[in-house]
Amino acid sequence: MLKDHQRKFDFISAGAKDVEGILQKLINFQVAIPSWALGSGGTRFGRFSVGGEPRDLEEKIEDIGLLHALNRSSGAISLHIPWDIPSNASNIKALAAQNDLRFDAMNSNTFQDQPDQPLSYKYGSMQHVDKAVRKQAVDHNIVVIKYGVELGSSSLTVWLSDGSNFPGQLNFRKAFHNTLESLKEVYASLPNAWKMFVEYKAFEPNFYSMTVGDWGQSLLYATKLGDKAFTLVDLGHHLPNTNIEQIVSLLLMEKKLGGFHFNDSKYGDDDLTVGSIRPYQLFLIFSELIEGMDARGMDHASDLAWMIDASHNVKDPLEDLLQSVEAIMIAYAQALLVDRKKLVEVQNANDVVAAQEILQAAFRTDVRPLVAEARLRNGGAIDPLSIYRKEKIREHLIKRRGNQTVATGL
Repeated sequence: MLKDHQRKFDFISAGAKDVEGILQKLINFQVAIPSWALGSGGTRFGRFSVGGEPRDLEEKIEDIGLLHALNRSSGAISLHIPWDIPSNASNIKALAAQNDLRFDAMNSNTFQDQPDQPLSYKYGSMQHVDKAVRKQAVDHNIVVIKYGVELGSSSLTVWLSDGSNFPGQLNFRKAFHNTLESLKEVYASLPNAWKMFVEYKAFEPNFYSMTVGDWGQSLLYATKLGDKAFTLVDLGHHLPNTNIEQIVSLLLMEKKLGGFHFNDSKYGDDDLTVGSIRPYQLFLIFSELIEGMDARGMDHASDLAWMIDASHNVKDPLEDLLQSVEAIMIAYAQALLVDRKKLVEVQNANDVVAAQEILQAAFRTDVRPLVAEARLRNGGAIDPLSIYRKEKIREHLIKRRGNQTVATGL
């Protein structure tokens, strides 16, 4: 593939500014893979295994190591507790290091009951009217922090399914207060260098109200908690047609944007492949991110947490993740091509037509050769998906692991 790639790369290099700078940014940029994304997900109605799914945390790390070897942009893993409790932290850290991986944010789970759990989260966790249930949720998050410290993580993501399904079921102010007090207890247990990400969601599993239902509520919690608390944006956790790019711009301005969970959607929290439905929106989000981060002198690669959060029902999960990472890198590369100086000039002149042309010129540029060149220079494959298929990797995994395996947490 090298000769064809070189021809395409030479073509885009001739017209782009600061190609070497863009390539280095692409090389540095890493997207964390969640441990739960490596098996076939599902819907409320069913789940269809592809076979060869990882049966334990060790095999999940091996799968992400494979992804990272192919694309060189998947150098981190995000664990979900209790789905992925490490039996031996030292061994797990060593295996991750062998696969050139670090541990990204730890994720707690108070949105479902576990077999050995004494109290139920049916009516909420950190918002619950029963203080004992709230304490159980707090204690779980503190345990998750402990596991994270052992593995070398430095952040905790808290997503709460708390809310109500019917009017009158819940006192909104008491629910907010209970949740804030619970989060304060978790926040007090954070190590000095750690961050807490408060994730929000407009609806589901509760359909009348969510106690952390939008970015405003998350920002309220993060502001009241302190300097180590931030808002986390999941692209699927908004009402249809929400202007997410404006949200991230304002959160950056307030120094309260912590990170992203990437996916795509047509109707709601569909958890579809990144960039498969709204690639232009993804580009616009990255455009605002770059503008806001550069204005504050932030490092694109390390100052925000980047992670995929998707559910794979009809695709091979590893193929889907390869596609998702590629879409993220493409949108990032396109946003790096935007002529910022010229855009500011036309904005100040209220030249709406010129502003649109500047953005769409970058979006319509085929940056795949730039992404491939960055991957190649970093030791990856020119076309990871084609290599994955040519080497029949899923078939090998099925032979090793069986055809009826189910990844933990699914």
